[in-house]
Amino acid sequence: MAFSPKCLATAIGSFPHKDPQAACELILKSIPDIPTWPQLPAIGFREGMEVQYTEGLPCVAFDEEKQRMYFDTSGDTSVALAEFYENYLAENTDYFKISPEYSRGVYEMERQFAELGRPVPAYFKQHVTGPITMGLGRVDQDKRAIYYNDVFRDIVVKGVEMKARWLLRKFKFLGCRQICFVDEPILSAFGSSTYVSVERSDIVRLLEEVFAAIRGEDALTATHCCGNTEWTILIDAGVDIISFDAYEFGKTIGYYPEQVKQFLEGGGVLAWGIVPSSDRVRGESPESLVENLKECVDNLADKGIDRELIWERSLITPSCGTGTISVDLSEEVMGRLPDVSTCLRREMVVDK
Repeated sequence: MAFSPKCLATAIGSFPHKDPQAACELILKSIPDIPTWPQLPAIGFREGMEVQYTEGLPCVAFDEEKQRMYFDTSGDTSVALAEFYENYLAENTDYFKISPEYSRGVYEMERQFAELGRPVPAYFKQHVTGPITMGLGRVDQDKRAIYYNDVFRDIVVKGVEMKARWLLRKFKFLGCRQICFVDEPILSAFGSSTYVSVERSDIVRLLEEVFAAIRGEDALTATHCCGNTEWTILIDAGVDIISFDAYEFGKTIGYYPEQVKQFLEGGGVLAWGIVPSSDRVRGESPESLVENLKECVDNLADKGIDRELIWERSLITPSCGTGTISVDLSEEVMGRLPDVSTCLRREMVVDK
């Protein structure tokens, strides 16, 4: 059965709060149909986008003074690698758990449902940092991106897989369908001189591997990229949901009309990040954001894609996470989100 969200709203994962309960309550109030757990980097660097998913990975080292994490591959890594692969092959997801020190948000959202009796949502959204972003964003002891180490690139991919599987199993008690976003902001730099040696075919292959693990847990796959990229990479990797900054780059998805048409007709979904995750939200009303999105949808429809199908296969999100803005501004973004969703569902009659 195809996923037809019909302009329901969800969020990208990061929030600026230091109080996990406040962040979870904001999420459950704003996006009750597809809530997510909050990543809370303001609490500490272990809750940062990449570091949060490194427990259980071999040869991880921390520089506490500089608040950074890297891979130390300088010594004998054989024992650490053997332990990692033994647990991976045994599908021991508990070995790859995310502890409370690395995510207060996971455990607070679990408490909200398990102990406080929150209503079961229609869907629940998970998120992990993708293997390309983590591989290119984290370095070894010589400050070389770990992506370029063949062994540790594989470690990163398999580590992401197991983090996703652990999260999906942790919230399986909800009894609803889950969606797992594999966030890849680094893809906005694909093709630049900085990453000229990164092959398109490798990106597709590595994402395929992660998506296969997520589907093995009966969940939908998604990828968020907050800049412009070659969107067909994600289509070729077999993702179910493409999530992007539609406020700034909404018409770029229309550069690939034939591929996007096949994607939507085959059950794919577009997650339109139409609510800006910045102070620009204060200059926008729900109505102006709806008009902005209509122009983006018209741009696709004018290229031969059924307009009704586009609306049926649309999610509404912020343009990016809100972890780097103020709490007040984050709450404004999250407040605007359900207003836009409700307006679209009413006006486009997609909820009937």
